[in-house]
Amino acid sequence: MNIEQLEVSIYRIPTERPEADGTFHWDATTLVLVEAVADSGLRGLGFSYTTAAAGKLIQDLLIEEIVGRPVDQVSAAWETMIRAVRNVGLPGVAAAAISAVDVSLWDLRAQDETNKNL
Repeated sequence: MNIEQLEVSIYRIPTERPEADGTFHWDATTLVLVEAVADSGLRGLGFSYTTAAAGKLIQDLLIEEIVGRPVDQVSAAWETMIRAVRNVGLPGVAAAAISAVDVSLWDLRAQDETNKNL
């Protein structure tokens, strides 16, 4: 089974009231949601609380590295994503983008393994 596509959605979720932690104030949280879709129709879900730029980074740099890969090669996919962000830098936005994709791939793999054992 292979990864057929990654679907990326970006949500800005307002807080009920302004929030702060002593160093920063905010009134909304941005969530980047990734759905990894296998050619079998199974879907894996991953997300990260980050900036919308992480969604654009996934679309520009990571999707082409992931689509077509076998579902059971998540560790190799992670290594490929790390290499793909080499020229933009791993810390920060790129790490959050990779995290959202990585979690979606692990979720997809777990579902595949569960279906094999049924």
